[in-house]
Amino acid sequence: LDPTLKLVQDNPCLTEFFTSVLALQEPSPCILSFTLRLAGILAASKNCFQHLQQEKLLVKLFGEDGPLNSAEWEDASVRSGWLEGVCSMMCHQPALHFICSGGGIDVIFTLQGDPSLFVASVASSLLVQMLILSITSETTEPLSSKDCDWPACAQIIIKHIEDSLQSSSASRIEQSLKLLTILFRNCHAAWTEAIWLGIAKQIESFVTERTVQAQHMLANLLLNVARSPVFCDTGSFWALVTSALEHLNPVHAGPLAVGILKLYQCPQDVNMKALTVLLQPMDCILRAASQPLEYAGSLDESASDPTTVESLLSSKSSCVTLLCQTLAHLKELLSLVSLPVDLPYTSLLRSVMTILQFCNGFLSPASPLGNTISRILVNCFRVQRSALDVLAALAEQRGCDSLIVSLFDVLLAYLESPNTNPTVLKKTLKATSEWLLYLRYWSCSNNQWQDAEKIFEAVFLALQKRLCSPCWEVRDSSLEFITGLIERLKGCDVFRKLLLSLKVPRLIENLLEDPESYVRASAVTAFGSLAFINVSAPQSPVGENKYSNENIVTKLQEILSSDPEVFPRRAVISFFYEWVHTGELEDTEQFVSRVIQTVENDLDWEVRLRGLELVEVFCGYTICQLGPPRWPYAPVSSAVTSSAHRDEPLQVFCRAKLFSFLFRSLCDCDKPVAEKACSVLLGLSTSFYPVDTLKHSQETGNAPAERGIAWLQRTLRQGSLAQNFPIDGDNGVDFQDPESMTLALRTIDLKELHNELNKSSDHVEKSPQSLLQDILATVGTTEENDADCY
Repeated sequence: LDPTLKLVQDNPCLTEFFTSVLALQEPSPCILSFTLRLAGILAASKNCFQHLQQEKLLVKLFGEDGPLNSAEWEDASVRSGWLEGVCSMMCHQPALHFICSGGGIDVIFTLQGDPSLFVASVASSLLVQMLILSITSETTEPLSSKDCDWPACAQIIIKHIEDSLQSSSASRIEQSLKLLTILFRNCHAAWTEAIWLGIAKQIESFVTERTVQAQHMLANLLLNVARSPVFCDTGSFWALVTSALEHLNPVHAGPLAVGILKLYQCPQDVNMKALTVLLQPMDCILRAASQPLEYAGSLDESASDPTTVESLLSSKSSCVTLLCQTLAHLKELLSLVSLPVDLPYTSLLRSVMTILQFCNGFLSPASPLGNTISRILVNCFRVQRSALDVLAALAEQRGCDSLIVSLFDVLLAYLESPNTNPTVLKKTLKATSEWLLYLRYWSCSNNQWQDAEKIFEAVFLALQKRLCSPCWEVRDSSLEFITGLIERLKGCDVFRKLLLSLKVPRLIENLLEDPESYVRASAVTAFGSLAFINVSAPQSPVGENKYSNENIVTKLQEILSSDPEVFPRRAVISFFYEWVHTGELEDTEQFVSRVIQTVENDLDWEVRLRGLELVEVFCGYTICQLGPPRWPYAPVSSAVTSSAHRDEPLQVFCRAKLFSFLFRSLCDCDKPVAEKACSVLLGLSTSFYPVDTLKHSQETGNAPAERGIAWLQRTLRQGSLAQNFPIDGDNGVDFQDPESMTLALRTIDLKELHNELNKSSDHVEKSPQSLLQDILATVGTTEENDADCY
């Protein structure tokens, strides 16, 4: 049986509901909208559709006798519900015939121009759905030629599209363009070529004569057609795309151009034209910045009339829009693994640098256009941010060596200027970081260490001022910049020597006491990363600087135990987690022991969770004793599982007081902490005892800690260990005794606890009964429950 039909037949209340809503004189719009949606969902089943039709419900809901001619139709939610209902049922031929024969298709045509944009959008999507259903369900022969024998419903929709495109109404033209865009985006069948052939001339006239205001719709339509494999070898179509790249407004041609360059089946001449569209504004910038008759542009020919781009760049609103869009497109292209064309990286870098110089007022061009652009762009944060994004992306390319010194002049001007916006400064630091990596490559390949050292020193001197900025965002961004540099350049001698010889480490240490907690957290990360500098330079004596690993760890431990806000403490425990991974600690056992004794009393659950992750790594190292830990721990050989070998790591864990931390965390009030503690304990149990040796408490009658372990298991089941922790040992549990912990790992059913902790609480909190109880509890007290989560 059809499950939907069975549902309706087994629950006559559904059809009674429809009948009762239809009987209302003035039904609520939201109730009526819901009814239409529900009926459409049920009618998606062919059998249920026929059943509802026999009951004459569908005609009363979706036909002329329904809400179409009622006062409720004025409400957008009712029109939306009607469309959604039709969309849902449009899964079979009977539903298609029902809508077409009952005049419903004319209603949908009208709703294409609905004042509600949501309703209009659904109407266009529905027409596409009906067109595809009509052709796929009512044709037996493939449709691919111009003279297609279209089914009746398809003929109506196609004629509507063609008539709308030829009308003098701008809104009707835009509606059809939107419909066609949806069609070619969702359907790549061969018959779509026949539809395109019927409208191609009209689209071409829109492109060349610029008779349509909605040029962005033309660009979207052409791009969706270009993505269809049906048109990959159609020369006439690509000729139209080329024409569109030449004739469309550069603001609208840009999205089409970048979309074309991301495809693989485009002819090379079209790709070159698309690239020219994107480079033309950058070329215009170079020409505007040059002296008269120098023509420092990069293009041999323009994609469109250069005066069009110049006029856009001469207007404040269009200049900023065009440059931001162009820069965003170029950044998108630079992020791609491969491109069908080669970008002129040097010219592109020069143009981006020119834009940044325009923006900070450091460039005074002689040309009239350059003067206009410089007045528009000065202190324009939007363009600065976009240009710096492209500048950072260009650092991954090679071949820009000739501009490296002048490039850092531009970056340093932004780093040193007190007028640089904090957000722009953050982007500047990101770009500087990327280009410092390039500088390292450049200095190695060209033996330019002296120039590289000067640039590094200038950057650090500018950074020192930024670390003392009264703006906390600037201090924070500067610290993040330092941390990133240390991570990526710790092996560079020039960088390392300058960092330690200048005042940067001392400034970082001072910021550990910054009044802003975000800054303190970033300072913690930066201060901790100094330890990686020491690791990467073992040849330098530790005594040469006071920022030895021991001093760094001691300082951060103090912050972990005393900072009143969570962000610095989270930063400390995150660094400790990374530090344990390095294996550089002299006494890892003592270090971990001190950390967890601090962490277990922390009020922030994320700090406690990170502490458990640190314990997990430590356990892995101790058990494996080889490289990085594998989790869950792999079973070791039988020789290693002997009592002597098993006791050694257990003794280490007991001395470090790991088990008291793990078992207490097992009953943590924050679920993620308890889950992680259970996972670590279960991993330890599996590592020591690969074969399931779980025993009932009566099997351990001779065990010396029987009473204590039994108490421990009962307490864990009650989830109350944290409140009843046996600090005095009265319950017979010694968490530092290897024999007791061995018995605990073998006896306590950690798998059951793990399953309980992993069980979702939805069955308690989101059951229908719970929801109903919540609803009933709010009856009569709505004013007090305005923000109820339901």
